[in-house]
Amino acid sequence: MSAMVMGPAMPNLVPARVPGRVTSIRVAATRQATARAERAAVPSARHLRLTARGRAVLWALAAVVIAVITLLGTQAAADGPTAAQEVVRHVVAPGETLWQIAESIAAPTDDVRDVVFDLVRLNELPDAGLMAGQVIVLPAD
Repeated sequence: MSAMVMGPAMPNLVPARVPGRVTSIRVAATRQATARAERAAVPSARHLRLTARGRAVLWALAAVVIAVITLLGTQAAADGPTAAQEVVRHVVAPGETLWQIAESIAAPTDDVRDVVFDLVRLNELPDAGLMAGQVIVLPAD
């Protein structure tokens, strides 16, 4: 014969018919039902529902944004290629400075300092110093 193991006694799942207790169970059940009904009546913040008018407004807003992007995109245009600046080669004479060269090619209304700066930039010089025999380019104007 096998031994049968008995577990702990199961509590009675059906409440006893005690007059005071039956009322408290009914009140608790009524409260739970009321709470469920209130949760079902209040829309959840996680679920957003759009009306037909709201959807129409969103579509219109999206169309306006796309139109603005399209119009602004057509405004972007690259400039065409610019003509290369015409230059002449100049060999620096002994004792000649960049300032003297700039004075000789500057227009009467030009500031000589600006012309010196332009020559340094045009010839990609580290500074305004020159050496005799160095070849630099000058604007052909």
